[in-house]
Amino acid sequence: MVEEKLFSERPSWDEYFMTMAELASSRSTCRRQVGAVITKNNEIVSIGYNGAPKGLKHCSELGGCLRTLNHIPSGTRQEFCRAVHAEQNAIIQAAKQGVSILGGTLYVTTYPCSICARMIINSELKRIVYKGDYMDDNSKAMLAEADIVVEHFDEAKRLIKIAKN
Repeated sequence: MVEEKLFSERPSWDEYFMTMAELASSRSTCRRQVGAVITKNNEIVSIGYNGAPKGLKHCSELGGCLRTLNHIPSGTRQEFCRAVHAEQNAIIQAAKQGVSILGGTLYVTTYPCSICARMIINSELKRIVYKGDYMDDNSKAMLAEADIVVEHFDEAKRLIKIAKN
């Protein structure tokens, strides 16, 4: 009886991998903590979180976030961000390990920005599952044009497919 109950309460793959992305985000030193997990065939290929480039000081060590200190609105002037984004770090980690992410799925705690969208497209990932909104109209347009499936993972643990324009 106990085994049957435990089995019925198992998380779906999407719930499982999104939980992993949330855990990865806890390593971030940024004011906006983001985590990402790349999977293929329901296996984790790579994990990333946002933060300063390897070996460099974090914003918290430099007096705060440059974007916040300069009153830069969210979703603009991304070149002022000192951090490497979670999606970028996950892609880089896979490349460093020589692991293919071609056709894989990206689970990310926040909708990808347009810079990450370009990397996702060129990496040939086929599906994105995101949790938090950070709508970047340019990113949405590029991902739709590239025919990448984008799904919102809501708090009720349901997937909502995003309609293409």
